[in-house]
Amino acid sequence: MGRHSRVEHPRRLDERTTTGSHRAVGRKARRRVAPWPIACVALVALLVLGWMGWNWADGLLNSRAQAQGSGCAEGEATVNVVVTPTAHQPVRTGAARWNEADTVVRAHCVHVVVRAESSERVLDALAGRSDLAAIGGQPAAWIPESSWWVTELTTSKPELIAAAPESIAHARSADYPFLGLSGENVDTVQKHAAQSFRAFLLEPAQQAAFEQVGLTAN
Repeated sequence: MGRHSRVEHPRRLDERTTTGSHRAVGRKARRRVAPWPIACVALVALLVLGWMGWNWADGLLNSRAQAQGSGCAEGEATVNVVVTPTAHQPVRTGAARWNEADTVVRAHCVHVVVRAESSERVLDALAGRSDLAAIGGQPAAWIPESSWWVTELTTSKPELIAAAPESIAHARSADYPFLGLSGENVDTVQKHAAQSFRAFLLEPAQQAAFEQVGLTAN
C-alpha cells in the first residue's frame, strides 16, 4: 500500500506536463524582441540606398562628361538671348563660361549669344509692332527687368511663350524673369538649350556675377 501511494497517475502527470508547456509558451510569446536585429536591418537598408544614390549621381556625371566629350554629333546650334541692359553683364559672363565649356545639349554644341535691348523695344518687336531685325532677329529667350513685360507679351502674343518664366535675380523693383520663347526660327534644340542656360544662370557661380552688379541672387 505504501509503494502504491507513491506512484502518480499517468493522466495527472500528462496534465501537469501539458500545463507547464503552455505556461512556457505563454512566457515566450510575451518576451520582447531584441532591438539589435531591427537596427541591423535598417542600417543595411540605408547602406543600400546610399550605394544606389551614389551610383545614380556618378552615372549622371559620367553621362554629362560623355556628352561633353562626344563633340557635336548633331552639329552646332546658336541660342540668341536678349536681356535688359541692367542684367546684361552677368548674363554675358554666364554665356562666356557656357561657351568656353563647349556645352552640349541634345548632341549639339550650343553657342549662346547675348544681346542687350530695352524691354520696350523687345516687346514691340516680338508683338509685331516693329521689325524683329531691330533686336537681332527672333530670340530663343528674353530676360526683361520685370514680369510686367512678360504679361504684356502673353496678352498680345501668347503663342510665343515656350516655357513659364522663372526669376534669375532680384532688385528693389525688378525680378528679372527668364522667358523661353517660341517662333518660326526657334527649333526644339534651341528651346531645350534655352532652358538649360536658364538653369546654368541659377548656379552659384553665375549667381555671384549678379551680386557683383548689385542685384540680389535667387
